[in-house]
Amino acid sequence: MTQTIFALASAPGRGGVAVFRLSGPLAGPALVSLTGSLPPARMAVRVRPTHEGEVIDDGLALWFPGPASFTGEDVCELHLHGGRAVAAALAHALVGLGLRPAEPGEFSKRAFLNGKLDLTRAEAIADLVDAETAAQRRQALLQLDGGLDRLAEGWRADLIRALALLEACIDFSDEDLPDGVTDQAAQLVARLAAELRGHLAEGVRHERLRDGIHVAILGAPNAGKSSLLNRIAGREVAIVSATAGTTRDVIEVHLDLQGWPVVLADTAGLREAAEEIEAEGIRRALVKAEAADLKLLVFDAGCPADAATLALLGGDSVVVANKADQPGSDAFSIDGAAPIMLSARTGAGLDELLERLTGEVASRFALTQAPALTRARHRAAATEALVALGRFDPGLGLELAAEEIRAAAGAIGRISGRVDVEDVLDVVFGEFCIGK
Repeated sequence: MTQTIFALASAPGRGGVAVFRLSGPLAGPALVSLTGSLPPARMAVRVRPTHEGEVIDDGLALWFPGPASFTGEDVCELHLHGGRAVAAALAHALVGLGLRPAEPGEFSKRAFLNGKLDLTRAEAIADLVDAETAAQRRQALLQLDGGLDRLAEGWRADLIRALALLEACIDFSDEDLPDGVTDQAAQLVARLAAELRGHLAEGVRHERLRDGIHVAILGAPNAGKSSLLNRIAGREVAIVSATAGTTRDVIEVHLDLQGWPVVLADTAGLREAAEEIEAEGIRRALVKAEAADLKLLVFDAGCPADAATLALLGGDSVVVANKADQPGSDAFSIDGAAPIMLSARTGAGLDELLERLTGEVASRFALTQAPALTRARHRAAATEALVALGRFDPGLGLELAAEEIRAAAGAIGRISGRVDVEDVLDVVFGEFCIGK
């Protein structure tokens, strides 16, 4: 018999309301034991949960009989006051009634196993819970709507169609089959391979929205990079000193940039290193520059542009001339670039910089209504399918060609969880918070 689980589905700690969720065959009996009766389905009823003769609290109960529930099992919720003592007393009572605490993601895992969710929708729930910016929320909602599941199932249906055509040629080779059956399968494979390549190219962009868009602050020592980081972050994140080379390691700050998730990184000043530790800091700065989605190049407006920073100038760069409040800064210029004149000390020009950064991020990572691969797991499955389709060649034998299509269909099926899911379930649901 499936064990009955429970969890605090709201945030832990002191709060106005604590929501406990129960799922499994003992959910109803446990609610009856605590409150005396089952409330009407999907109606909130005031209750006074009692265990061993002691009243635990005064709150609300809701009853969701399976299979019409989130998990597909009998589910109930208790909405109580959000004090730690109340939560502890109810947890003690539930354990005494034969229930056990849920593992992370176990409610959603049961919903998947009972056919209430596919893997992509389950992952969207986790992304929605973790969303910190408007862009992350919008992307999670698009996936929760089932777009990626429908896309993957469409791919899988095409592969099954192509496989059926080849199997017909193999199994009924002595029959009078229509002309061009193999060509039809090849056309389906070619079209699907092109779609997979396009979605794989877009997939990295959508993964960035989940994890954060990386912007590296780069420039010479004392150009004001750390001061600019502190000014953008609105707090003292990095140490600021007149001594050149103060920043030795990469310092990262997670920001909500007008709805976009951004990871802003301060780096060591670019110059000929004076000693080993500084050299390592500069190496890490260049690695960060190579991996960044955008480079924020900071120059000292009172000095000629340094060659090390100029070497990083490109289409993914935003150029800033800092210390624009100093005498002589109005003469600063860079051929082929229009620097944003800014003072990290006073904040002058900061609004222009943030607007420019927002525009650059929006132009590169704007969401569309089209479904997208949002996780490395999706990309790995699509890549595996594309590799298999790349080996598809009916000229080498229809049996071998059919096996490649079968392998591709299996890989695509793992996106939504239709086939071969056992090895990915624990990874997928282990990322969830308790109670979801």
